[in-house]
Formats: sequence, C-alpha cells, structure tokens
Amino acid sequence: MNAKQLFSKTMPFIWAKMLLGGATVLISAVLLAIFMGLGWLFGENAMVIMFILWISATGVVRYAIMHYMGYLVKAGHIAVIAEACFTGQIPANQVEYGKKMVTERFATSNIYFAVDQLVSGAVKQIQNKIGKLGDKLDFIPGMNAVTGAAQFFVSISLGYIDECCLGWTFYNKEQGAFKSAADGVVIYAQNWKVLLKDAAKTMLKVIILTVVITLIIFVPVGLLFKLLKWSGFLAFMLALLIAWVVKFAFMDSYIMIEMMASYMQVAPATQITFDLYSTLCTWSSKFKELFKKGQEESPAPAYTAASAAGSAAQTFETAAAPAAPVQRTEASAGTKPVFCGQCGAKNEAGTKFCGSCGAKL
Repeated sequence: MNAKQLFSKTMPFIWAKMLLGGATVLISAVLLAIFMGLGWLFGENAMVIMFILWISATGVVRYAIMHYMGYLVKAGHIAVIAEACFTGQIPANQVEYGKKMVTERFATSNIYFAVDQLVSGAVKQIQNKIGKLGDKLDFIPGMNAVTGAAQFFVSISLGYIDECCLGWTFYNKEQGAFKSAADGVVIYAQNWKVLLKDAAKTMLKVIILTVVITLIIFVPVGLLFKLLKWSGFLAFMLALLIAWVVKFAFMDSYIMIEMMASYMQVAPATQITFDLYSTLCTWSSKFKELFKKGQEESPAPAYTAASAAGSAAQTFETAAAPAAPVQRTEASAGTKPVFCGQCGAKNEAGTKFCGSCGAKL
C-alpha cells in the first residue's frame, strides 16, 4: 500500500486534525476581536499591548489543543498507518483501532508524551551536532550558508523521525515503548542514505506548498478585509493561521505518511549495531535518557552477537556508555578468550562486541 492510498484511506484522522486546527483558529479569532476591542477603548498604545497579549493567548490555546488532543489523534493515525504498512490492510474501524492501540501501547497519554518529547529532543540535538561541525569549518568562504542550508534540510528531513519511531513501537509490541523508540532512532540513523533521498523531496514539497497555500488563502481574506476597511496586517495574520491549519491537517499528514511508508520498508530488515547506540548517546543527552528508560523496562536482556540476524526487535543492554577496560591476562592477547569488562562474560578471541550484553570489547 503506497503513500497516496494510505492518505486517502485514513481520511477520518485527517479530518479530525482539520477540526482541531479549525477550533484553534476560531478561538484565536474570537480572542483577537476581544483584545482589539479592549485596545480600541484605551487608545493606540493599548492596541499594541493587546496585540502582544493576543499572540501569547493564541500560543497557549494552540498548545493546549494540540498537545493534549492533537498528539493523541496523531498517535492513533500512526498506529493505523503502521498496521497498514505491515499487513496491507486498513483496520475495519480505524478510529477505534487507533484508540485501542494507543491505550495498550502507552497505557497513559503521559507515557506517549514522554516518548515523543525524548525522541524529538534527541533529533534536535543531533541537528545541533551538525551545526557545531559547520562552525569548525567557518574559515572556508561561504561555509556558513552551506551549514545553514544543511541544518534547514536536516530539520525538515528529521522532523518526522518521531512519527517513524512511534510507528516502530506499534509494530514492535513485545518490547517496551521507550526501548522500541530508541531502536527506532538507531534504525533511522542506519538507513539515512535511503531515507534522506525521500526527505529531499519532502523538503521541496514543504517549501513550495506552504508558500502556495498561504498566498491562495491570503488573497480572498485580504480582499474581504480591504472591503470592510480592516487592517491588512490582521488579514495576513489570519491567513497564516488558516494556512497553518491546512498544512497541519493535509500537508503534514501526507508527508508523515510518505516518510513512514519509506521507513517501514527498511526497518524490519535492519540489523541494529551496538556502536551506534554509543555514538548517539554521546551526541544526545535526550537519546541517552531514552536509551536508559528502555533499559529500565527490561533490566535483564540477552542480546547475542550471533543472533543479530534475528530482528531489530531483539533486546539489548548497556552499549551507550564507553566499555570498561577488558580484563585479560598477558597470555590472553593471542587465542585466549576475552572477558567483557562490562558484565564479565566470556567471549571468543577477536570478538568485537560482547555476546551477552553487547558492550564494545
């Protein structure tokens, strides 16, 4: 099932997002009328103050609606998309199915928010890592522009990684949510070449469609405000809000589905490598926290190097921290077994990762 089919067959979630976005705009418009009316009563200076207060109030309304309701609608949508990607079928009652899967997988909305925020934070920190790399090369003429473009590209291309990882948690039902999400970030990192090709198309779509939709909406809104002799600036602000609703409901949903479809094609066949956990933990404190919470869900996993071909759903243990020095005797440098400094397990000579806990030897 391709992205277009997934988009058309999961419209109930998209319309739900549209309703939530519409409610946000409606409340913002009412607040605008109230604040501007109060500002008009007290003079021009008061108008400026009231406008600033309106922007703040709109931000609070948007956060409240999208954080508590929008996120859960998105999670249900992701659950249905993940199911369709792996089975080729949309559940009969997709809304009820999505609700059931979110409840079973995360138990409470707080757990979902925690996973989503940790993944999003990890992605931002990885993006900042790229920025720091560019700072070291700022002596090269034009490097700042290249770095800026790269950061913009990465911010869009990785902007949907949390949805992909959440989709992986719905597929990987036998693991804890935090652990599956950590696996999901590593799977994304291992397949960056394939996934960033699709992300390049995503970036172009976001830029072009955002501009086009804003202009299409601004023209009729601007003409209406001009006929009523209202502020052109307010018309532009209202047009931006409406454009955001359309983008949130339709554009973001389609792009999310495209990225998830691409991700779900490569994820099941990916063999997770332990060294990436260590690297990402070094790069991102949020990923390290996500990784540790995953360990707490299953305190005694058993991931062996020989079984790495099994699946990415297999459990893992402490590979994030640098491995402790390997305890070995002078005679062990040859063909003698190597003992893991992390857990003490016995490994064959030449083994790179511990077969018991996965720590680097």
